[in-house]
Amino acid sequence: MRLMRIGEPGHERPVLVRPEGRHYDLSGVTDDIDGVFLAALTEKPSLIPAESKLPETDITGQRIGAPVARPHALLCIGQNYAAHAAESGAEPPEQPILFYKSPNTIVGPYDEVLIPRGSKKTDWEVELAVVIGRRAAYLDSPADAASYIAGYAVSNDVSERAFQLEESGGQWSKGKSCATFNPLGPVLVTADEVGDPQQLRLRSYVNGEPRQDSSTADMIFSVAHLVHHLSQYLVLEPGDVINTGTPQGVALSGRFPYLGPDDVMEVEVSGLGRQRSVCRPA
Repeated sequence: MRLMRIGEPGHERPVLVRPEGRHYDLSGVTDDIDGVFLAALTEKPSLIPAESKLPETDITGQRIGAPVARPHALLCIGQNYAAHAAESGAEPPEQPILFYKSPNTIVGPYDEVLIPRGSKKTDWEVELAVVIGRRAAYLDSPADAASYIAGYAVSNDVSERAFQLEESGGQWSKGKSCATFNPLGPVLVTADEVGDPQQLRLRSYVNGEPRQDSSTADMIFSVAHLVHHLSQYLVLEPGDVINTGTPQGVALSGRFPYLGPDDVMEVEVSGLGRQRSVCRPA
């Protein structure tokens, strides 16, 4: 299944979208696509009836919101692609690097991204986002992880590198949690439809020019490994989002200029859709 949230911020409604582009209103099934609903759906996929029993809806001209509402946590994995670690000047990590972004950084896939005041090093990062469907704590092995995943989405882990690395005080969150710094979506694709999450192509573009082009096959730590690993240290709640890392090709590499007002970021993951975000000054 492919799930969307349609409408202005704070007033989104849940929608089911078919691959051929037809949309169906889910308001009679759930008020929103949030942790409570995703937990129920993960437990009982038949919770959503057949399209013939749902009212078709037209979303033309309406805002597309992030496909998950109000996650408890937005967890991120740093340097999870060896080539990206290298372009960052670091050795590949021996275990996953965890940092947090404020959940209120999440915006829709076509919303504007605000360049922070004083920023000179705002950067893009295409990532595969994992959305949790069941409460996960102390999983026995990575093999258990799949049953705890509700689905996947495209994520852009926008970062301000000076805030992250030069003004950080030793942590990354200052450069990660600026307003609008995590476009998500356009859709949440349930895990059964995605198949193997380690065989997805990731690409990014700035002003139409290619930047990143890689595959989740190049992850140092797989999705299953990450979910299992994180569950040993914290409790993953339904609706939580995990950004699984970005491949090489960001501005931090020194090969490309950083973002400025009116620049256009586009990021995509195969089978999960494509985003387009215009940068504006905060």
